[in-house]
Amino acid sequence: MLKQIQDALRQADFDAVLITSPQNRRYATGFPSSAGVCMIDTKGGYLFTDFRYIEAAKKRIHEGFHVEMVRGPYVDMVNAVCKQDGVKTIAYEESFMTCADHAQWEPELTAKMVPMDSLLSDLRMVKSQDEIDCCIAAQRIAERALAETLNDIHAGVTEKHIAALLEFRMLDYGGEKMSFDPIVVSGKKSSMPHGVPSDKLIEPGDFVTMDFGCTVEGYCSDMTRTVAVDHVTEEMDKVYHIVLRAQEAGIAAARPGITGAMVDKAARDIITAEGYGSCFGHSFGHGIGIDIHELPLAAPQYTKPLAAGNIISAEPGIYIPGRFGVRIEDMLCITPDGCRDLTNAPKQLTICK
Repeated sequence: MLKQIQDALRQADFDAVLITSPQNRRYATGFPSSAGVCMIDTKGGYLFTDFRYIEAAKKRIHEGFHVEMVRGPYVDMVNAVCKQDGVKTIAYEESFMTCADHAQWEPELTAKMVPMDSLLSDLRMVKSQDEIDCCIAAQRIAERALAETLNDIHAGVTEKHIAALLEFRMLDYGGEKMSFDPIVVSGKKSSMPHGVPSDKLIEPGDFVTMDFGCTVEGYCSDMTRTVAVDHVTEEMDKVYHIVLRAQEAGIAAARPGITGAMVDKAARDIITAEGYGSCFGHSFGHGIGIDIHELPLAAPQYTKPLAAGNIISAEPGIYIPGRFGVRIEDMLCITPDGCRDLTNAPKQLTICK
């Protein structure tokens, strides 16, 4: 990613970027770590990290980066590069750097600190084929875990048990870690979009909503499936298929040049027409990459156009408080002439026995 960042820097109003967040450090260098500072200007890339990571970083990072072990304050090493490369202004990550960190950096830096604005977030929105392949690999792991776990969903097991099986299997099948803590909610709790798995026993007639994913090379997968246990009522069946039609309408609308708001509307109009508009309170989708929630969005307020290389979720839902909820989520990659659904898991209503 070094070349892409340097190309963007040549069009920017600052000389260099200072990257202190773990997610943007990983994006820039390809190397995961909990500590370190990355600096990039048009002359080179620099990663400063401590003893715990230096050996691994030197072995892994080769793309034009200078990798050095920190000896003393990070700011001294950054200032040395500023002097060497003639850096007068350096952009910081205003969305990630805390006020306290800014207060420590700003008086000590020889270069003037300015906000980075959207330089890195704009680059991260458009995925390379390697990034897309990582998301797909993570998604295949999640799908394999789901296929195995469906056999374990029946009356008498707990939500926590199903969440633990999903998590174990994703790790066992090659996931690095979870994209987020798995959501498994059943029965009346399925009306809570971000409910937490509990010791509640799954019962006959419950919907079970599972939202989960893992990472490969730092890139996330994200999927949701709602299944029934033993049987469904007529209304449960109706709501499930309304959500499925809404998702299919949003997927059909997703293509370059169409705004995220328009994609959201394509799905939302179907749910609203069926009388459940007040039960769909979140957006159709969000960007997925190194962060599980990033730009772009497929949301009513997001008026920017989608572009080829964006990866977004497709996750409409209907949630009836105190009764049940349904969400179905796939991952979409925007292509030059439309979109590709990266999710292979079946979406027909599954009834587990």
